[in-house]
Amino acid sequence: MKPYALKKSDKIAIVSLSRGLLGMPYCEHELEIGIKRLKEFGLEPVIMPNALKDLNYLADHPEDRAADLKQAFMDDSIKAIITAIGGDDTYKTFTYLMEDQEFKEAVRKHPKIFTGFSDTTNNHLMLNKLGLSTFYGPCLLVDLAELDNEMLPYTKYYFEKFFGDGESFEITSSPIWYEDRLDYGKDEIGKPRVMHKEEHGYETLNGKGVVTGKLYGGCLESIYDALTGLTYPGALEVYKKYEIFPTDSEWQEKILFLETSELRISPQELEKMLLEMKNRNIFKLVKGVIVGKPIDEKYYEEYKEVYKKVFNDLDTPVLYNVNFGHSVPRCILPYDAEVTIDYDNKRIFINSNIFEYSREEKQNKKQLKIK
Repeated sequence: MKPYALKKSDKIAIVSLSRGLLGMPYCEHELEIGIKRLKEFGLEPVIMPNALKDLNYLADHPEDRAADLKQAFMDDSIKAIITAIGGDDTYKTFTYLMEDQEFKEAVRKHPKIFTGFSDTTNNHLMLNKLGLSTFYGPCLLVDLAELDNEMLPYTKYYFEKFFGDGESFEITSSPIWYEDRLDYGKDEIGKPRVMHKEEHGYETLNGKGVVTGKLYGGCLESIYDALTGLTYPGALEVYKKYEIFPTDSEWQEKILFLETSELRISPQELEKMLLEMKNRNIFKLVKGVIVGKPIDEKYYEEYKEVYKKVFNDLDTPVLYNVNFGHSVPRCILPYDAEVTIDYDNKRIFINSNIFEYSREEKQNKKQLKIK
């Protein structure tokens, strides 16, 4: 199920599905900037009832986080949902949502844009299981609430795709990358991030050729936790109960995207996580892999060597250094969209329309074809 593209005056819900940062006093200036930017896009922000609860409250009440997501889908006047930020225990909302027939029916009846990254990976995989195409992309606090005077141009360009016709487009390498901010306080408002010229572009680390498949993936640490249950023992049972991950035949349709978080895991940790996926035959099953740029280019060369080592005995092609996830700036990756990766020429094309056409748009296109 594809959502409809955004239009001016559409309502966009703001949800805190993981870490309750948005409601903390030290984030008030970021919330204000994020709201202002959404309004500049012509959107009407709707802060869901529990989105501004504090860190401790939301940590203790995953049912309220889940209630906000349900309400956003139940409200047909809301056309998009943006997460505040990530965290580490979003999976705890599954029990309340996947047991709720009313919620699942709302997702199917009212498909809408859902965007976020990091631990929001869990929500994406859950909604994907329910059949909705979502977007691994910008969140409120670190994208719409960018402390510089404007949104970062590359991030803004891909955010504006939410207003487009949904037709095919290319995901290009950003000519600039930015360092993570050391401080997000009020004093940083108006200050630009430290920026660098992109020296590498996309790099093919394994395999070759042109491959077409359906996008699927997220934050590696979140996926690893879900597969192993090592961080939260309960996560493994939850994922198994609701059969969140694809079957072997479904993996065979996928082009897998993976990226690492702000934790800047060591190359040894990266290898351990990748080997877990390899030992489950995921890398052998998928058609190809794209890998996000490491945040601040930390371990850039070391990560490359790990990927080369893990995939050395596989034919699966791997494209490295793509601008999504925790690296800044970031594009949007639509789940289940048909994508073609040219590993020889290092290019990424979204082939399929990422939005559903309205009845009026379908009629207009039909008339154009007749003419």
